[in-house]
Amino acid sequence: MSALPSHARPAASNASMRLLAAQAFSRAAGAPLIAGNAVELLIDARRNFDAWLAAIHSAREAVLLENYIFRDDEVAHAFRDALVDRARCGVRVCVIRDWMGCLGQSSQRFWQSLVAAGGEVRTYNRPRLASPFGWLSRDHRKLLVVDAEVGFISGICVSAKWLGDSRIPPWRDTGVAVRGPAVRDIAVAFSDTWARLGAPLPGDLPSFAERNDTAGDVDLRVVATVPNAAGLYRLDQMIAAMAQNRLWLTDAYFVGVAPYVQALAAAARDGVDVRLLVPGTSDIPAVGSMSRAGYRGLLESGVRVFEWNGSMLHAKTAVADGRWARVGSSNLNLASWMGNCEIDVAIEDRAFAEQMETQYEMDLGNSTEIVLHQRLRDRRSHRGSPSGTRSRGGSSSRAAAGALRLANTMTAAITNRRVLGRAESGVLGAGSILLLVIAIAALVWPRVLAWPLGVLAFWFAASLFSRFLATRRKPPD
Repeated sequence: MSALPSHARPAASNASMRLLAAQAFSRAAGAPLIAGNAVELLIDARRNFDAWLAAIHSAREAVLLENYIFRDDEVAHAFRDALVDRARCGVRVCVIRDWMGCLGQSSQRFWQSLVAAGGEVRTYNRPRLASPFGWLSRDHRKLLVVDAEVGFISGICVSAKWLGDSRIPPWRDTGVAVRGPAVRDIAVAFSDTWARLGAPLPGDLPSFAERNDTAGDVDLRVVATVPNAAGLYRLDQMIAAMAQNRLWLTDAYFVGVAPYVQALAAAARDGVDVRLLVPGTSDIPAVGSMSRAGYRGLLESGVRVFEWNGSMLHAKTAVADGRWARVGSSNLNLASWMGNCEIDVAIEDRAFAEQMETQYEMDLGNSTEIVLHQRLRDRRSHRGSPSGTRSRGGSSSRAAAGALRLANTMTAAITNRRVLGRAESGVLGAGSILLLVIAIAALVWPRVLAWPLGVLAFWFAASLFSRFLATRRKPPD
């Protein structure tokens, strides 16, 4: 084979590097790059809800709806009634709800009219005696597929809370509508979860059909993660490593783990404009406190941190170098990266990334930058910050992320496996106080700890024995 002309070598080298990067992204995310799509950016719940309902009303063959929370209110009623209407017209309607997400929000009775009309509803991961901590894994996805025409992915739950009310402005959130070949991958992600909960969907549903026709010129990946897969975590790490100019992140429940924080810090020290936009007032105050505990390490490395001044900021997005963007359900914490079922789209398109950057700059206009020498803690002084926006509702998995960060820091301190920074001093203080309280309780009231430990030991023993019996009954490999 003859050598390339000298003037052709740089072009060939660049093409080779692009192919190598695409291969690395595909392997890291566990998701191939899909060409020929059209993607519409949908900002905030009203626009998303209107688009979802319009698509459902137009359904002719199948509606696949998977969401973490369905709250028994006017918004969820509108969706249920639309689904009932489609089911009565012969459309196959399948709904996946999360047990923990819907706990206290809606019950199985909420879906009786849909089931009576021929629809199907399945619940993800109810607590089981045989799995004491299995309930920590949640289905945190927010997706909708209608026929083979359109798929929606976002961070928005089916709840009027996202629309606000007379006192509280609407929550800030982001979604996308996808048309083209990638719709099939979104439907397959739904069907995989559906099959874990019962009989699989028939393979001849139109939503699963291979599509050769294109709807646009956008390349994207559908990153559908399951517990312990960590595909999006690997992809987020790669983007932090490969960003050259800008990496702008928005996250609702940021609890930075050391490897990812180090990746952001390294990018910032290398001259990348790294920005992190998080809620100023969180619906889960404990997670907000965990986020703030990690500010110092980020700020000292050059990462710029902003807090949203309005009501809850619930978006989970990223945009890098005006070429790559991510939108979906995954937060930047261990619960999303490792513990939950999540779904995101990673989009490689300049026009869409520019839209995302424009929206990000608009969001910063309603945010306050946090700086080292003037850390603004009192959110009541911020313009546009409503009173009474904190609530007790939210995801158990996000609270678990805070507990995981606490455990990770304390383990590192006890085993001396890595150097701890000043930003982790608050976590260490809280951990030492917690252990001190437990130690005092054990010395003064030993039965207070002995009885719960005994019950847990019995529960674990019963769980392991039931698993033993189940595996013994399986045929040999």
